[in-house]
Amino acid sequence: MPNANNDSLAPQPTTELSQAQRRAVSELLRVSPVADDLARRFQEAGFTLALVGGSVRDALLGRLGNDLDFTTDARPQDVLRIVRPWADAVWEVGIAFGTVGCRKRGPGAEAVQDYQIEITTYRSEAYDRTSRKPEVSYGDSIEEDLVRRDFTVNAMAVALPQKEFIDPHHGLEDLAARVLRTPGTPEESFSDDPLRMMRAARFAAQLDFEVAPEVVAAMTAMSERIDIVSAERVRDEFNKLVLASQPRKGLRLLVDTGLAARVLPELPALRLERDEHHRHKDVYEHTLTVLEQAIDLEDEGPDLVLRLAALLHDIGKPKTRRFEKDGRVSFHHHEVVGAKMTKYRMTRLKYSNELVKDVSRLVELHLRFHGYGTGEWTDSAVRRYVRDAGPLLDRLHKLTRSDCTTRNRRKANALARAYDGLEERIARLQEQEELDAIRPDLDGNEIMEILGIGPGPQVGQAYKHLLELRMEHGPMERDAAVTALKEWWAEQSRD
Repeated sequence: MPNANNDSLAPQPTTELSQAQRRAVSELLRVSPVADDLARRFQEAGFTLALVGGSVRDALLGRLGNDLDFTTDARPQDVLRIVRPWADAVWEVGIAFGTVGCRKRGPGAEAVQDYQIEITTYRSEAYDRTSRKPEVSYGDSIEEDLVRRDFTVNAMAVALPQKEFIDPHHGLEDLAARVLRTPGTPEESFSDDPLRMMRAARFAAQLDFEVAPEVVAAMTAMSERIDIVSAERVRDEFNKLVLASQPRKGLRLLVDTGLAARVLPELPALRLERDEHHRHKDVYEHTLTVLEQAIDLEDEGPDLVLRLAALLHDIGKPKTRRFEKDGRVSFHHHEVVGAKMTKYRMTRLKYSNELVKDVSRLVELHLRFHGYGTGEWTDSAVRRYVRDAGPLLDRLHKLTRSDCTTRNRRKANALARAYDGLEERIARLQEQEELDAIRPDLDGNEIMEILGIGPGPQVGQAYKHLLELRMEHGPMERDAAVTALKEWWAEQSRD
């Protein structure tokens, strides 16, 4: 095992590996005050401690954050005994799996930082064919712990406080080559934890790494093993992939290996469809392009709602495909069908009700703009567009713009100008009235007082009528609203 002392992380000239080593030195020096202090406490208690996994990988890539992962030969109760007097906060959420979490304030590169720390006892874990949860057993050596890690680039460690670099599976070489391999055989690794197959796609998307051919082959052969993993774990891994910098790369890998067919079958189904304008090789390619274009429009970091809506916006097309007499292919009402399919799939993946509601609503609304033409909508139609989008309006703007992937520059420019015009009209109307919080000109209490009635369905009917008037004509003076309400009430009485 190529263990080394501090010198193994010291700069050496001109090679890619030495560049990684220089980055690691800088990153480790930044967190050393906290990491070394913790390591000495473990040492004094008779245990070892090492920075491990993603923390070492990110240090070598020059992107180590304030989330630090450690491994130790101390059992969880011993870890608790050591960290409780030292940490600012301690939690035991993962203690059943050998992990203790804590928070510690300490010096950073420029100011005091909050470090989120996880300390995990050396362990091995594996799934059996009937369980959705890994069986955890503790180990006694770091070598045993590293061989059970998912990929070689995550199977490196730095023993502390002496900073001894431990890399028994040549992770540093794979990091330099930007390739994902498993410490043992991929079949053994994925049998131990099938979620690692999705993790391969996630790391490809996050780090822009290639996945070794033998790993891809094992993912393909073993894709059905993902069925044993809980929906919550699959969802969390999928979110990380979608929020990565290169989601197309990871999504392609999921589709090509058959994993997507197990966890998100609506995505590979799109490969079979051609859109109604014959602009794209298939709807699958169009979807990936829409996702990338939506990402380009993000202005406050990765937006899970927007990205999921972009990914799922056309999943209703396979069920609505029709071959027309003129040779065209149509997908009438695919947005409505797609919204229902989105709700179903996201519910199966255990997404929150709020997230399911928002994403499915965007899918349902994503075609609404195409009725706008060159500005034929009335002001009332614009108000309805804003009302129906509600707090999702900004995301709907981005999704709608992203959905234009035509290579016809003239057509693309025309669509962009039309949407610019719609946004300008929305802005003008919002200056005139609180468009994004449209309410009738009379509230429920006023309706009951004017009509002399108590609470009941008639109040709701009157409220709806006044809302329609508000949408159609804009704000009304109180006297005009009262008159309109009384006229409506008189008509109801005659009926």
